[in-house]
Amino acid sequence: MSPGRRKPTQAHDAQAAARRGGRPSSQEAAQLRDRILAVATELLLTDGYGATSIESIARRARISKRTFYSRFPDKPALMGAVVARLIDRQRPPPDVPLFAGDGLANKLAHLGALILRGALSPQVLALHRLIVAESGRFPDLAAAVAQSGGRQEAVNLISGLLLAELPGASADPGRAGFAASQFLQMIVSLPQLRALGLGPPMQHAELDAWVRQTVALFLDGLRGAPSDYRP
Repeated sequence: MSPGRRKPTQAHDAQAAARRGGRPSSQEAAQLRDRILAVATELLLTDGYGATSIESIARRARISKRTFYSRFPDKPALMGAVVARLIDRQRPPPDVPLFAGDGLANKLAHLGALILRGALSPQVLALHRLIVAESGRFPDLAAAVAQSGGRQEAVNLISGLLLAELPGASADPGRAGFAASQFLQMIVSLPQLRALGLGPPMQHAELDAWVRQTVALFLDGLRGAPSDYRP
């Protein structure tokens, strides 16, 4: 033993042994959860919700079913966690601002482009196909996706921007929320449908033009709406 190192004590040995044989550290638990979710994401998006069993996920993740159920009570809970993980991974890096540029139009265009980029990512498109194909047979699938809150998070961002930047919007938060929901639909729906195969996929230049033109149409309509408008 080198002079600079102390001989491990019995207490140290006992603590290490207990740690190896007892509960995992928080870091180990987080790594295990992420491994389960990575395996589940691959199987669910490849094989489908109905064909993916807890047994197959546990086997692929090299864990027992008991370990799985200690973290996820059932498949809907797992699906909710998978969707939340997908949404989290589509967020821009911390150094990329959600709002950029001067004026409401530029800020909406920047945010809309970020949202559209996430909506067109391969895994989100695969999730969309899964929901369309199987939510009719498995209502808990649609419920798990709805409860993940990804869409509402985007609506909240947009409505918050409208309330802060659009004159008079703060007097009617309900209208701002309704308008934000419509803007999200306008930005995402057609590009996503074309990416799913219903028409040729939009290229980068076309997507940029789509965002700018959608923002212009949306703001023209919003500013021109009658003052007694109610959703």
